[in-house]
Amino acid sequence: MLAFCGIDYCSIDSNGRVKLSPRNLEDFTSKGSDIVLFCLPEGAVAVYPEETYLKIRQEREIAGNRAASSFLGRQMLRQSGAWTQSQRITAQGRITIPQAFREHAGFGSGSQKMVIVGVEIGVELWTVERWEAEKRRMQEHDNLKREREMQSDLNI
Repeated sequence: MLAFCGIDYCSIDSNGRVKLSPRNLEDFTSKGSDIVLFCLPEGAVAVYPEETYLKIRQEREIAGNRAASSFLGRQMLRQSGAWTQSQRITAQGRITIPQAFREHAGFGSGSQKMVIVGVEIGVELWTVERWEAEKRRMQEHDNLKREREMQSDLNI
């Protein structure tokens, strides 16, 4: 069975807690209960199994080695450090989104409907509005790409 695929809807409560669907919970618990939350520049919060996040981080380690002499290296580490947090999934299948992460992603202060999007290596938490806008951007990009490809084929 494919892990971390599909779309689910959930609510975030006033304390910033999100209850994962049974399917998402099974995907995460198959890799352990340790997770990493990461704020994405697109305005969503990524949730990865810790082992997956550590693999991603290893790929960025070269920049970390240059941090002392590189502004961009330090900036990358700063962004990663500030917008990343380790956590454990509770026995009830919940995760708590920190206040700064909620503000970054536009999650309201009360109970709010959210979208959980599977991204094959974890999930992303989106407000419904931001997810709809992201879907439109992806469709527009695909349409433009298709048009360019067709133009290229016709010009041959």
